[in-house]
Amino acid sequence: MAKILFVLTGADHWTLADGTRHPTGFWADEAVAPFEAFTAAGHEVVVATPGGVVPTVDAASLAPDVNGGPGGAAEVAAGLDRFAALRAPLDLAEVELADYAAVFYPGGHGPMEDLAVDATSGALLVAALASGKPLGVVCHGPAALLATADADGTSPFAGRRMTAFTNAEETQAGFGERAHWLLQDRLIDLGVDFREGGPWAPNVVVDDNLYTGQNPASAAPLAREIVKALG
Repeated sequence: MAKILFVLTGADHWTLADGTRHPTGFWADEAVAPFEAFTAAGHEVVVATPGGVVPTVDAASLAPDVNGGPGGAAEVAAGLDRFAALRAPLDLAEVELADYAAVFYPGGHGPMEDLAVDATSGALLVAALASGKPLGVVCHGPAALLATADADGTSPFAGRRMTAFTNAEETQAGFGERAHWLLQDRLIDLGVDFREGGPWAPNVVVDDNLYTGQNPASAAPLAREIVKALG
């Protein structure tokens, strides 16, 4: 059995371009589906957040209409109940990468607020990429990669094939005109080789030990790829 580190946002809001705070956090199924896949394969999941704060689930991610109906919403809620580590996270600053076989970053708009500028998370991502261990990042989770740039704006993720929540999806979600910045644009500015799939369809991109998923529908297939890599 391997230990897998989940790094979640500690933010409960996302500051929009007009200064308003949009309530958010992590997207439920982007944590639950991978948690279920990893634990079903016999692995242990440990959660860490900036400051060790208990992560906030985005209430919108619990709605039936984003979970395939009431049954799907109930399954996600039950998965959150089973995911006990969410209620007792480690402080990200105290995490030792050597203790884990893989690292996984769920999304939600929360990472746009805190992980995008979190130097501790950025250093962990750089170390995880260099280690060769599977590094999974999904949806808005890749906002954390923005914190890997050095003073000259250079990141070890430059040139790597990857995906993330797209400009088209952000626009369709109603935030294209309201956001300070769009994730796809900022990742391209960082120098990544961005691979865009169709809006809302599963899209998983694997580049060596970097595993990325475009949107919530990509979380489960992304986790399955990491399970295969762990053996």
